[in-house]
Amino acid sequence: MPEQLISINPANGKEVARVAVTTIDELNAAVDRAWQAFYTSGWREMLPHKRARVLYLIADAIEKEKDSLARLQMQDNGKPLGECRGMVDSAIGTFRYYAGVCETLESSVTPSRSDYLSFTVLEPFGVVAAITPWNSPIMNDATKVAPALAAGNAVLLKPSEDSPLLAPELARIAREAGLPEHLLQVVQGRGADIGAALVAHPGVRMVSFTGGTVSGRAIGRAAGEKLIPAALELGGKSPHIVFADADRDPAVAAVVAGIFGSAGQSCVAGSRLFIEAAIYDDVLNQVVERARTIKLGMPDEAGVEMGPLASFHHRDRVMAFVDRARTEGGRILCGGAVPSESAFDKGAFYLPTVIDGLDFESATCQEEAFGPVLVALPFKDEADLIRQANGTAFGLACGIWTESFKRAWRMGRALEAGSVWINTYKQSVTSTPFGGFKNSGVGREKGIDGLKLYAQVKSMYVGLHDQPMAIAK
Repeated sequence: MPEQLISINPANGKEVARVAVTTIDELNAAVDRAWQAFYTSGWREMLPHKRARVLYLIADAIEKEKDSLARLQMQDNGKPLGECRGMVDSAIGTFRYYAGVCETLESSVTPSRSDYLSFTVLEPFGVVAAITPWNSPIMNDATKVAPALAAGNAVLLKPSEDSPLLAPELARIAREAGLPEHLLQVVQGRGADIGAALVAHPGVRMVSFTGGTVSGRAIGRAAGEKLIPAALELGGKSPHIVFADADRDPAVAAVVAGIFGSAGQSCVAGSRLFIEAAIYDDVLNQVVERARTIKLGMPDEAGVEMGPLASFHHRDRVMAFVDRARTEGGRILCGGAVPSESAFDKGAFYLPTVIDGLDFESATCQEEAFGPVLVALPFKDEADLIRQANGTAFGLACGIWTESFKRAWRMGRALEAGSVWINTYKQSVTSTPFGGFKNSGVGREKGIDGLKLYAQVKSMYVGLHDQPMAIAK
């Protein structure tokens, strides 16, 4: 029997479905089919407005299946149903946005220095590998697939082995909506096996990956050996900052939402809370009090704020992270354990956890938990804040709460992060570029540049001279 991946509902431990792991022979055949489709389907030569029409139809088709897709994602990775519906909405918006970009994107006429007209055009790479994580499958799939298709490519999509069910549905929907056959195919398997083979395949000319930094480095090395581009959206340890002059109630609410929303399973989770020393105890107490009231429950339960973690092995990883924080001297102010209620016994649940008493250079404050774990640290002034907040290998996002525009501007420019939220947190829109500094990644997804990420610039010249060209003397 072929090897299979088993999707387990992390809310109750029950099997949801099984999918076959792609073999190397099947991967080779999929790459061949992708190139055949790229060259013969007419997709890359299709006029932009006609290509856009197909992308709009894909968005419409996703919308028609919104509820079933949301429920499938809920079963696949345990996120609350309302959040899963929001992820499907994001996917719909992404396809519509890149349909619009596709039919309106302009190239440039460049200044000439002789008797010629020079301009640029964008050309697709050909076959692109898109590798997505388990935390937000349908949303992350769309973030890569929509612009890659809009640019004229064929796409091989590899979802995480922990959430394998949404990608095949997206491929089916795209095909039924009119995307030519084999322009979007799904390969299944573990990252170390089929993922590595996909990246290394000589027929793949560009790689887009979202996931952990360790895997990102490995993909970057493999892409470097092949001399192909790799877009890498990696981990984070994002600082969420509250100054003494901040509007306290919305700041506390955002801090709690920024780390405990999605059960902390977000690359931009505000996992390090920096509070100005003068208000440290007051703000921290408010955060802890709110964390203790978070409604933990089954993903389809009304009013639930936090469901299970996405898998049992990931729950074990988060538990080990908190245990290490204890050995480093961290004080567990709330959480730090699985819930005691019998209703949660069969699921991968973990309580919202707040820790303080650690130095910013401790492993707990440096490494990504990717779970509902918040570490609080005080700072005395702006210089102290910058030293601590920038003192990690990551640089994906940050949040700043202050009523001073000048301070917000200074801090926003000084902090090493790809996204800066001022008096808000975790806002994201398809039209605005997204990516990280330092070990949080290379390249920018979303926005107009998100389409250009999947295209090559070609420079073209048209001669306008009246005299024959002469050999330069």
